[in-house]
Amino acid sequence: MHTYNKVVLALGSNLGDKKKHLINAIHLIHNEVGFVTQASAIYETPSWGFSSFPFYNMCLLIHTHLLPQNLLIRLKEIEKKLGREKKTTDSYQARTVDIDIVYFNDLVFNVPDLQIPHPQMQHRKFVLKPLNDLIFDWKHPILQQTTRELLANCNDSSAIKKVSDIHLPKDNYCFKQLNFLAIEGNIGVGKTTLAQKMAQDFNAKTILERFADNPFLPKFYKEPKRYAFPLEMSFLADRYTQLHTALGQHNSFNDFVITDYYIYKSLIFAQVTLDPDEILLHRTVFDVMYKEIAKPDLYIYLYQNTNNLLANIKKRNRGYEENIQPDYLNSISQSYTDFISTLPKEKLLIIDVTDMDFVENQEDYLKILNVISEKIKG
Repeated sequence: MHTYNKVVLALGSNLGDKKKHLINAIHLIHNEVGFVTQASAIYETPSWGFSSFPFYNMCLLIHTHLLPQNLLIRLKEIEKKLGREKKTTDSYQARTVDIDIVYFNDLVFNVPDLQIPHPQMQHRKFVLKPLNDLIFDWKHPILQQTTRELLANCNDSSAIKKVSDIHLPKDNYCFKQLNFLAIEGNIGVGKTTLAQKMAQDFNAKTILERFADNPFLPKFYKEPKRYAFPLEMSFLADRYTQLHTALGQHNSFNDFVITDYYIYKSLIFAQVTLDPDEILLHRTVFDVMYKEIAKPDLYIYLYQNTNNLLANIKKRNRGYEENIQPDYLNSISQSYTDFISTLPKEKLLIIDVTDMDFVENQEDYLKILNVISEKIKG
């Protein structure tokens, strides 16, 4: 399962248009570093540790694939873009924007230029007050106290007042209009990764295919003719059971459901792997099951060329996939093409991810989100 780092950042500004500096920082972080999923209100506080103009302070919760020291480098680059000048002394000084890493998952990290959790956070109300706005259940990994407990025990008596709320980039997306989003594509295209990433960023419930539990899959890749029919029938039964159960349950904790397959995947693969008589039997069973499965509000098909698919398959290093041939992937792609040509255009979105890396490149990920959101609006 693909995981992303959950990071809390503290932002501050006390020069110029302070609110604008913070908003610009949020957009740069969102576009270049990681998905900004939560933001506190903006609070005004006196300068801390030196005499200067009052600060505007806030906290963000972001999801990022970056590791701590790489994240620090990127945040320093953003500070520089927003006009922060390099310090010439060890004392505190006024700044257009300051971005600090407060938490990084539950990591305890200590190198000369970076300490996590932030070593002074428990003493600073201008960090703890906005931090308390964020919704998460972490405890300080060293002090083992919640944010509320840290705030109650903080001796900082500085005045602090709420100034403004913030509109986040994620608020521009309209995924809450959906009930059910299905992401599909060939083997190795990244559908599971995208489904997990979107679910984490937009509070969606995931339904992920349980291919690893299928005992026929390794056997099929070794002896396709012998194990194709039991493989496809077992997948059909499992997909039906999983989707029928999960989509039939009311869920008040998530905004929508996102899957990395739809039950039609069974027909697509069956047409490639089964003999004609087996296809007829498989289709008879499928038609009965299909009537009882909820239909997606939007069906996304991720397209990737065969060479890149093979490279992705090799990279994930699943032993039973090592003998997958280009012809097999080409046949699956053609079967998908035939299927999606039957879908209503308003329910279908094809995204070519050939030149994209939506895991390592935040800009590519945001392009995909924008395309999906525009489709929903359209």
